[in-house]
Amino acid sequence: MVRISPKHPSEVFVAITAMPAEGSGALAAAIRQTAERYGVTYVQTPNDRLADLITRLTSDRVELDEVEQMLIALQRAGHLGRAELVRLQAKYLREARR
Repeated sequence: MVRISPKHPSEVFVAITAMPAEGSGALAAAIRQTAERYGVTYVQTPNDRLADLITRLTSDRVELDEVEQMLIALQRAGHLGRAELVRLQAKYLREARR
């Protein structure tokens, strides 16, 4: 088991990506487990609501699912860097398409 220290965001990234891939949904499960370990939940901010409104006004529809929201929450809490969040989200979306 990899020990994760909230003082080193890259360790969280390494821990999530190092968890064994046991088929479809493994990364999502790792993200959920990590968020639960740190007691992190997604809370929509006024900026999130504004971004949602702007995308709707442009006829775009961007809806983040629970896992993507957890990634944002982990980043906002300082457990992931911004670049790490983007890499994990891209990997998660690729996995979800399979």
